Formats: sequence, structure tokens, C-alpha cells
Amino acid sequence: MELIKNIFFNTDKLTTNTTVKISYTGKFFQDNSEKVMIHYGFGNNWENLTELPMQKTDLGFQIEIELLDHNTFNFCLKNEKNEWDNNNGTNYIFAIEHPETSLVVMEEAPIARPHKLRKSYLISKKIRLTIYKILISIPKLISGNYKRKEKRANNNI
Repeated sequence: MELIKNIFFNTDKLTTNTTVKISYTGKFFQDNSEKVMIHYGFGNNWENLTELPMQKTDLGFQIEIELLDHNTFNFCLKNEKNEWDNNNGTNYIFAIEHPETSLVVMEEAPIARPHKLRKSYLISKKIRLTIYKILISIPKLISGNYKRKEKRANNNI
């Protein structure tokens, strides 16, 4: 998904505690810069400030970043010449969504006897297999093909 020209994410929305892949095809990629660093932080105060090198590929400079539990993800970029791409002075700032957890029921429901579930599964599997074998062998017995195969096997011996 392209949120801003030349900035792509591998997801439709940024969500807390997930990893996002960022692809950059902006002016540094177009100018054939060799190294691009991403300078990023979270929230209004750029908390957890980090600077990491991006990997140059045929599709642009790329990196994967773990999104922390904040409201915004902020970043800017710089190349090996210490030139900055900061979105014309406003930085690249994206909202981070928090998944709705109020509707999720976090209740443990232990299975009283899990081996019964396994045993019943095996029994039903055996019954289905038996029915399948009966259905396959009845037409052979009626048509006589079952006996012909036995004769062929005996003749080959």
C-alpha cells in the first residue's frame, strides 16, 4: 500500500505490535544513493528513537520494523552524503491503529477429557474407512472383476 508518494508498506494499516515492511523509492533511490538510513521514533516525542540502515534492492530501499504500542510512527531518511528526506520538513508520520480487544472473550475453557475426543475421532475414521471399502468392493463382486484379478495374479506366478 502506498500512503505517501514513494513510501510503500506491505499492509493496508499499521497496527501495534506487528512488523511492517517499508519500501522507499524516493529521491535517494532515484539519485542512486548507495546507503540510506531510516531515522524513526514513536509518538509525538519520537520515543524509542532508532536509526537503521535500509537494504538496497531493485524495488527500492527496504526494511522491516516492529511497531510499538504508540499512536504514531514517525520517520525520515538520510543518505551517505548526510542529505535528508523529511517530507519537506514535516517528516513522515503515520497513525498506528490499536486492535479492538473489548469484544474478545479471554476465558479458558479446559477440555475435561481430551483423550475421549481423540478416541472418538479415531473410531469415526475407522467407520468411514470401512464403509468406503465396502462401497468399493460391492461393485467388483457383482460384476465379477474381483475374481478376474485373482486369476490374472495366479496366472502370472
